[in-house]
Amino acid sequence: MPGHPSRVLIYSRTTAYRHDSIPHGVAALRELCLESGLEAEATESPDVFESSGLDAYDGVVFLSTSGDVLTGLGRRNLQAHLGGGAGFMGVHSAACTEYDWPYFGELLGARFAGHPPVQPGCVVVEDRDHPATAHLPERWEHTDEWYDFTATPRGSVDVLASVDEDSYQGGGMGAGHPVAWEHRHGATPVFYTSLGHAPEAYADPAFRAHLRGGLLSVVRQR
Repeated sequence: MPGHPSRVLIYSRTTAYRHDSIPHGVAALRELCLESGLEAEATESPDVFESSGLDAYDGVVFLSTSGDVLTGLGRRNLQAHLGGGAGFMGVHSAACTEYDWPYFGELLGARFAGHPPVQPGCVVVEDRDHPATAHLPERWEHTDEWYDFTATPRGSVDVLASVDEDSYQGGGMGAGHPVAWEHRHGATPVFYTSLGHAPEAYADPAFRAHLRGGLLSVVRQR
């Protein structure tokens, strides 16, 4: 008998800045999961992290979350669940989440520091083999909110793409400024992209393929 489809939890709670793109991101991720043979559930309730029901999910996505979005019990349960091998994907302001929880910063790979105004820039693909970036040109013109981080994650993650700071105004990280990466945090496969600020991004086929590739790279298959 074939197994049940893998299940993905899309979590988009905010207690700080809230992006207008969240409903668009939820809809896009639901569609991408359906296209990929995955089941998806979206919620903004922290209650899902406070019960054994979390065990039903093979991957967890933090979609433009911000601020403190989990209780103490929720933190412990998420850490235990991911420690069992479930995958984690962070999108955009996931890097602005749970600042006082060291585990989460280590899981994600970097913490948000600031950004200049939204503007066009040039993404440089560094990994041509990863499913989140294999479809992109070597230099991808894209408009977004170019996040700076408190420290570069290079050396502890595999950087998939960076942004050329000469292609926009106000960058603060210098050469090789990472915008998307993957790594393993213990037993947890992790993918993070800092892209995804605007609602329009979630209708862009190139960005949707970026999200789909990242999702499939971390979701545990049944």
